[in-house]
Amino acid sequence: MAILKIARMGHPVLARRADSVEDPTDPEIHFLINDMIETMRDAPGIGLAAPQVHVAKRVVVFYVPGDRSGDGDPGVGLTALINPVVEPLTDHREVGIEGCLSLPNMAGQVPRFTKIRYTAQLPNGDSFSREAEGYHARVVQHECDHLDGILYPMRMENLSTFGYSEELQKVPDEVKEGDHDG
Repeated sequence: MAILKIARMGHPVLARRADSVEDPTDPEIHFLINDMIETMRDAPGIGLAAPQVHVAKRVVVFYVPGDRSGDGDPGVGLTALINPVVEPLTDHREVGIEGCLSLPNMAGQVPRFTKIRYTAQLPNGDSFSREAEGYHARVVQHECDHLDGILYPMRMENLSTFGYSEELQKVPDEVKEGDHDG
């Protein structure tokens, strides 16, 4: 296993649609998944898409820590998805803070569907389907966006909420929630 270099915003691999994986059981895909997991843990992050490590393939890895999933949910264990497809199950979206390993030290408020279904192939070739809500749904949407060349700032409705994480943490809550007309 190896720690891979993470592509940063501006690199062409992050701006294109990733190619489908023909054979999820291919040993090269398994090596990629293992390297992605090691890279994600080293970063540290909770999700990583293959384009972020300079591989234009439709592969993502992620987990959802229990303390981030809310309502006493135990979270979601380490998951590897191949050729994932996301389907919104509601029109309702919520805005939440997101960061990304490809935009180090940056964060922004991003609207995401609150409930989704995602389908994919697993590394053993089996088909997989799961419904997700809240933070789990946000993580999956964020990682799958990478497969279509979309970075979270492209989803933002208000770029005044985009900035360096350290600076955004200094902003009082009443300013974060107020109007940003000017």
